[in-house]
Amino acid sequence: MNYLSRFFVISLLLFLAACSTLYYGGLEKIGIPKRDVLVHRVEKARDTQEETKEQFKSALEQFTAVTNFKGGDLEAVYNKLNSEYEASAAKADEVSDRISAIEDVSEALFTEWEQEIAQYSNASLKRSSQHKLIATRAHYQQLITTMKNAETKIKPVLTVFKDQVMFLKHNLNAQAIASLKGELGTLQSDVSSLISSMERSINEANAFISTMEKK
Repeated sequence: MNYLSRFFVISLLLFLAACSTLYYGGLEKIGIPKRDVLVHRVEKARDTQEETKEQFKSALEQFTAVTNFKGGDLEAVYNKLNSEYEASAAKADEVSDRISAIEDVSEALFTEWEQEIAQYSNASLKRSSQHKLIATRAHYQQLITTMKNAETKIKPVLTVFKDQVMFLKHNLNAQAIASLKGELGTLQSDVSSLISSMERSINEANAFISTMEKK
C-alpha cells in the first residue's frame, strides 16, 4: 500500500469515527445513551439471526425438493432455487452488518466508560464501576465471539448454494439434478451446523440483553 493509499484509508477511518462520535453524541442529547443503543443493536442482530436461520431452512427445503424432480419445467425450478439463494445471500450480508454495528457502538461505550472511571475521586465507586466494566466487557466478548462463530458457518453453505445454482442455470438437465443430489448430504450437514450455531448465538444475545437490562 503506497503513501496516498494509506493516507486515504486513515482519513476515511478518522472521518467514520468522527461521524460515529457525532451520531452517538446526538442520541445522548435526546436521552438515548450508548448502552441503550448497544442493547437495541443486539436485539436487531438476534432477530436477523432468527430470520437467517429460517431462510436457510427454506433454501435447504427447496434444494431437497429439486433433487426429487421428476419432470416438468426445469427453468421454473432454477428460478425458485435462485430466489432462495439470493434471499440467503442478502440475509448473510445483513448478519454481517448487524455485527459490525454492535462492534461500533460497543467500542464507543467501553471507551467512554474507561474515561469516566478515570475521573472518579471516590475510590469505592471507582472500584465498583471498574468491576462492572470488566464483567460487562467479558459478557460482551462472549456474545460477539458466539455471533461471529455463527457468521463463519454461513459462507460454506452459500458457496455450495451458489455453485449448484450456477450449474443448474447452464445445465437444465438430469446431470444438474444429479449434481445437486451429490451435494445434498453436505448441505444438510452444513445447514444443520449453521442453525445450531445461530441458536446458540440467539440464546447468548438474549442472555446479554437480560443482563444489561438488569444493570
